[in-house]
Amino acid sequence: MTSIDARDVPADSTSTERLAEAGLEYRVVDLTDDASAGAFQRAVDRGFLGAEPSTEMLGHITKTFAERRNIGVYEQGATHVALPVATTNSWVTPLTVPGGGEVDMWAISVVTVAATHRRRGIARALLEGELRAAASAGVPVAGLTVSEATIYGRYGFGSAVPVARLTVDTRRAGWGGETSPGRLEYVDRETLAADLGTVHERARRRTAGQIPGWRGRWEGYAGVAPTTDRDQARGVHYLDEDGVLRGVLAYTVTEASGTFRFRLDVRLLVAETPDARTALWRFALQHDLVDEVVADLRPLDDALPWLATDPRGVKQEVHDHGWLRILDVPAALTARRYSAPLDTVLRVEDSLGFADGDWRLRVDESGVATVEAAADGSVPDIALDVSALSSLYAGGVRAASLHGAGRVSGDAVAVEALDRALVTFPVPTLDIWY
Repeated sequence: MTSIDARDVPADSTSTERLAEAGLEYRVVDLTDDASAGAFQRAVDRGFLGAEPSTEMLGHITKTFAERRNIGVYEQGATHVALPVATTNSWVTPLTVPGGGEVDMWAISVVTVAATHRRRGIARALLEGELRAAASAGVPVAGLTVSEATIYGRYGFGSAVPVARLTVDTRRAGWGGETSPGRLEYVDRETLAADLGTVHERARRRTAGQIPGWRGRWEGYAGVAPTTDRDQARGVHYLDEDGVLRGVLAYTVTEASGTFRFRLDVRLLVAETPDARTALWRFALQHDLVDEVVADLRPLDDALPWLATDPRGVKQEVHDHGWLRILDVPAALTARRYSAPLDTVLRVEDSLGFADGDWRLRVDESGVATVEAAADGSVPDIALDVSALSSLYAGGVRAASLHGAGRVSGDAVAVEALDRALVTFPVPTLDIWY
C-alpha cells in the first residue's frame, strides 16, 4: 500500500498564479468545514448534471472526499460557503501492472468546470496542476476515468484500458456453460457492500489496470448509500464447495413498461475463480422474467460469449475507460514485467516535460526491465509521444495498432519487438469508475 498522502501536497503554485491573473482563486478545499464541503459537492453534482444532493447524500460523499486532496477554483474574494466554479480531487492509489506488481498512481476524479466559466484556461490549470503535484510527490503515473474522450490526450493521458459493454438477449443466447459446484445466496445490502469490497480486493491483484475501490463505492453499488435508486439494488454471492466467498453480483432489475418482462443491469460482477464467474453469469442469464442482461466495464476477454449457447445473442461494444499518464519513465517502465526480451531506444515527446527524452529500455529473459537515459548520439528505434506510451503501458493496447494509426514511428521489426514485450495476459481491465 502506498505511503504517500496526496493531502500533504500543497496547491500547485503555477496554476495558482495563472488563475490569479484571470481573476480566479485556486485553492485546496477544507472539507472539515461542513458549509465548504457541501458547496464543493454541490458544484461537483452540477458539473456532472446531477440532481441537487440531499443533506444525507452530502454527508455520505464527504466521508469519501475527506480522504482525498480536493481542489476548487473560486471567484476572487468568494467566501468559504460559495460554490467553486471548478473542481477536482486526487489521491494516491496502487495500480496493478503486468506481472502482478503495483505502482503508485495519482488518481484524479471529479474534474468539472462550470458552464459559465468555459474557455478561461481553468481545465488546463486543473489538469496540469494535478500532474505537477503528482510529479512533486514522486508519483510515476497518473490516471483517470473520463466522461469525454477528446479532452485528456492534450495533457499526455492515453486511453490504456479498454473495456466492453455486454448486452445479452437471454432468449436467444441461452446457456451453454457448466454448473459450478458451489452455491449462490441472496444477501442483504450491508453484506453485499462488504462482500464486494472483499472479493474485489482479492481479485483485482491478478489483472493489470485495476485499482482498489473504497467503502463509498461499494455502498453505492449495494444500495446502502442514500442515492435515488438505492431501493432497486439487489445482490447475490457465491460460496465455493468449502463455503468460502469467491464471487459477488450487485444488480438491478427494471420492467419494460407494462410487459412484466425485465432487464437486469449488472452494477458489478466480481469473481475470484472461474467457477464463481460462471455461477454468477448463469444466475443473471437464467433469471426468471429477464429478457435482457446489460453489463458494462467488462474485460475484453470475458468468457460470457462462450458460455452462451448462441454467442450471437451477446453483443459486445468496446470503448475506452482507464486513461493513464506516465510522469517518470524509468520508474513506470521498470515497475511492470514484460512478455519477451527487448533492447530498444524510445524517443518520447512530452510537451509538459515530465517524460520527455530518449530512453533505453532493456528487458531480460525473465521479463525484468532496466531503463536509463540513452547515450548521446543514440538513434531511436521508436518515436512516440507520452500519450501513446501511456496507452501502451498496461499492455492492453497494441503497439502495432498505434503504429498503423501513425501514433508510433519505427520500422516494422522494432514495432513488433516492442509489441511482443508489452502484451500481457490476462487482458488488462478496470471494472469501476473513479
